[in-house]
Amino acid sequence: MDFKINSGLGCLLCIGLIFGCAEPEDPDIEPAVQEAPDLVRVMYNNPDITTDLGVGLWAWPLPMDYDDDGDYDMVVSCPDAPFNGIYFFENTTGDVDMPVFEKPVKIHEEGDKNIDVSFIDGQPRILIPGKEVLGFKQGELKMVDLFPKEEIHKELKKDRPRFDQWKYVDYENDGDYDIIVGVDDWGDYGWDNAFDDEGHWTNGPLHGYVYLLENKNGEFTNAGRIQAGGKDIDVYGAPAPNFADFDGDGDLDIICGEFLDRMTWFENTGSREKPVYAEGRFLENANGVIRMDLEMIVPVAIDWNKDGFTDLIVGEEDGRVSFLKNTGAVENNMPVFADPEFFQQKPGYLKFGALVTPFSVDWDGDGDEDIIAGNTAGYIGFIENLSGGISPKWAKPEYLKADDEVIRIMAGENGSIQGPCEAKWGYTTLSVADWNGDGLLDVLVNSIWGEILWYENIGTKTAPRLTIAKPIQVDWKGGQTPKPDWFWWDPEPGTLATQWRTTPYAIDWNEDGLMDLVMMDHEGYLCLFERKEMNGDLILEPGSRIFYDDKYSAYNQKNEVMDSTAGALQFNRRLHGGSGRRKFAITDWNGDGRKDLIVNSFLNVDLMLNTGQNDGSIIISNQGKMAERDLVGHTTSPTVVDWDNNGIPDLLIGAEDGLFYYMENKDYKKPQ
Repeated sequence: MDFKINSGLGCLLCIGLIFGCAEPEDPDIEPAVQEAPDLVRVMYNNPDITTDLGVGLWAWPLPMDYDDDGDYDMVVSCPDAPFNGIYFFENTTGDVDMPVFEKPVKIHEEGDKNIDVSFIDGQPRILIPGKEVLGFKQGELKMVDLFPKEEIHKELKKDRPRFDQWKYVDYENDGDYDIIVGVDDWGDYGWDNAFDDEGHWTNGPLHGYVYLLENKNGEFTNAGRIQAGGKDIDVYGAPAPNFADFDGDGDLDIICGEFLDRMTWFENTGSREKPVYAEGRFLENANGVIRMDLEMIVPVAIDWNKDGFTDLIVGEEDGRVSFLKNTGAVENNMPVFADPEFFQQKPGYLKFGALVTPFSVDWDGDGDEDIIAGNTAGYIGFIENLSGGISPKWAKPEYLKADDEVIRIMAGENGSIQGPCEAKWGYTTLSVADWNGDGLLDVLVNSIWGEILWYENIGTKTAPRLTIAKPIQVDWKGGQTPKPDWFWWDPEPGTLATQWRTTPYAIDWNEDGLMDLVMMDHEGYLCLFERKEMNGDLILEPGSRIFYDDKYSAYNQKNEVMDSTAGALQFNRRLHGGSGRRKFAITDWNGDGRKDLIVNSFLNVDLMLNTGQNDGSIIISNQGKMAERDLVGHTTSPTVVDWDNNGIPDLLIGAEDGLFYYMENKDYKKPQ
C-alpha cells in the first residue's frame, strides 16, 4: 500500500503536540512530601495491597505486547490534565485472565483521545483520526496520512465529533486492509438546559455512526455508513466499533460501545466476504444487559488470554480498565461475555475515581486523619489512614454504605442540566461533621442534582454506620423553597436545593456550639446558613450573603473574574451547565485567627483571605494561586490536613485525575 508520509517542521510539531516522547517515569521517585512549597502526588505507601489499574480522567486502552516478551501488557492513553500521557503497565504474570500489573511507566509525554490499536499479522498498528502513527514502540514517531478526516466530518450535523475512532479491518476478506471509522454526532443533542417542566429532554439523542473506508489499490474511498438491520448503525454516541469473529462462526461481527455504559452486538448473518449485519442488540448474559460501572466507555477487542475467543478490554471515564471475558458460549445467536472485572496493579499513587472531592477527618476514631471523598461516578469513599505520620500508609478505598447499600448518587435520565447523556455521573462533593449534635460524625453531600442531603451516623465513633440520606432542613419563613431558575423540578418544602457540584461545608462558623453550613445559594452567592435551636429542634436559617470580596464581586466556575467591582461574593455567575462547580475548604491558613477560604481555580487552588469584618460582612481578599503545578481540566477540590500533628493546616487537593496532591503550609505564623 502506498501512503503519504508527512515531513518537515509542521509534521514534527504535530507529533510533539500529540505524543511528545519522554523518559520512563517511576512513580516511586516522587516523595509524599517535599521541601519546596508546591504540590506533590500522594502515594499509597502500602505494598501489601493491589489497586484498580488506572490512569487519570478517561482511559483509552491499547492492549499489546509492548515489551515483546510474549504476553500482553496494558498501554493506556490518558488525554486529560494533570495525568496527561501514555502509560505502560507491564504484565509480569503471563497469559492469564487477570494479571497484576506493575505500576505505570510514562512512555509518551502527551496522551491523546481517539487513539486506537489494530492488529495486522499479530502486530499492533496505532491509528488516530486520519493518520497512522509509526514507531509507537520505538518512540521515533512518524505520521502517515490515510484519509482526510474532514471528509467524514462534513457529513455530520456537528462537524467536530468528540469520538473519532479509526481501525484497520480487512472488511471483505480480499487480502488488503480497509479502515473502519466510528464517529459520534452531537448535532441533535445540543448540550445544555433542554428539559421541559416534566423533566423530558426536548433535544434529540446522541448519534454514533460507523463508516467503511474501502481500500482500492492502496487508496481509501468513503463507502459510506455501514448498515445493520437495513438501516445505518446508530448507537448512542461514541460507537468505538470492533470487528472480530466473536461468535466463532468464521465471519466478522461488530460490537460497538456508546457514550453511556452498554455495548451493542451486530451479528454478521452474511458471509466473511459479503457481510450482512442484523439489527443491534445490547450485549447481555445471565445477569441481564452488561453495563459498565461508568460511562464514556472505550471497548477494544483482543483475545486477551489467548484461549481462542475474542475478549473485550474496556476503558472508562475514571481511568480504570476492565476485562470482559468471552466465555466461548453462544446463546440466542449472541456471544456470552462474563461481567466486567477491573484489572489490578501494584499500588502507586493514591486514587479515587476522577474529579475526586476529599475531606480529611478521623472517620474511624483511631487518632489519625482518614479521607472521605466523592467523585464523578457518585460514590462516597473511605480511605483509611493505616499509619499516621507525615507520609501515611493508605488502605484501598472502600465505598461507604447507607443501610448496608453502597451509596451512589447518579443523575439518571433527567438529573443533569446537561442532559441524559450524563445519566451515570453523580459528582458527589461533601463535608463531614457532627450535624445533629449526637457526638458522631455524619456526612453532608451535594451532587449533580444540587440537592443537599445528609447521611446520619447511627453507629459509634470507632465503627461508623450510616443510614439512608435525608434532606437538609431550612426554615424558609413560610416562603417558597428557592431553587436555580433552570431546575425543571421543585424541591420539597423546607429543603435546600442549590447549584450543582458545589461543596456543602459544615462548620461552626460563629462558634456558638451549633453546626452551621457555608455554601453557595441558588444564585451562586456564597452564604452562611446559620444554625438555630427552636423548640428542641436544630434548623438552618436562610442563607445570608455575608461574604464580601474587596476587589471582585463575581467569578466563574474556575475562579476567573467576571466582575471587577467589590461586592457580595458571587462564586459563580454563570448559568445552567456552567453554574456551580465550586469546591472550597475553610481554615485559618495564615494563623491570624480568622477563617480563610481555599477555593478551586483555573490552575490549582486560590487562597481567599479573611481580612476582617465590616458592618457584619466578612471581607475576603483574593490572593491568587497557591502553587504552580497545573491540576485543572474541569476543577479541583481542596481540603486541609494535619498529618504531622503540629497544629498547622496543610493543603490536600483532589484533582481532575482522581489523585491527591499535598502541599506543606509555609505561610502559617503561630501566635507568640
